[in-house]
Amino acid sequence: MIPAIHIDNNSITLGKYRIAACPRALPSGRFAAQVSVASGRGSASTARIMCFVDDFATHDDAANYALAQGLDWVHETSHTH
Repeated sequence: MIPAIHIDNNSITLGKYRIAACPRALPSGRFAAQVSVASGRGSASTARIMCFVDDFATHDDAANYALAQGLDWVHETSHTH
């Protein structure tokens, strides 16, 4: 079965995972890419935050990169279980 995908602004829900881009502005005026991959609900929830070394010219570029990396992580994790 193919898991349902729901896209909302800078976040994607893929099966049990919520992948959210969290770009942040750097002092240089560029943007750092960060992504949160969360699963579960309430006190049983867990989240992994990943920060990346590359910087980007725009907020959207950083968000798109972060979402792609989060999706890759979910796909790799899903295939190993």
